[in-house]
Amino acid sequence: MPSDALTVLEEMDRHVRLAQEFAAGFDLDSFQIETRTVYAVIRCLEILSEASRRLPEVVKARHTAIPWRDIAAAGNVYRHDYEEVAAKIIWDTVQLALPPLQKVLSEEIERYLQSGEQGDRL
Repeated sequence: MPSDALTVLEEMDRHVRLAQEFAAGFDLDSFQIETRTVYAVIRCLEILSEASRRLPEVVKARHTAIPWRDIAAAGNVYRHDYEEVAAKIIWDTVQLALPPLQKVLSEEIERYLQSGEQGDRL
């Protein structure tokens, strides 16, 4: 695993938590009308998308239930097809897709920290 893999995992974890924090306290209807919050969550998802591209394949292979290609591809939608991005899709992503991703990120961070390795493997 590249030496910065832990940094990538931690950044992804941070942005999952930020997206969840930004959306906390809303229901779908109130989320949809809170433009700043929607934009903040989309930015977190863009960062997650880009960071996911830098994760080693070995990490992704351990977690085949996570749609890694979809995560990576979503960034292009957020950046280029922004007119098509509905707040409901963002809401569903935060509510349904981020919890399993956060679990995987936590597991991988713990795996890295327990390994005690400073090199390229994880």
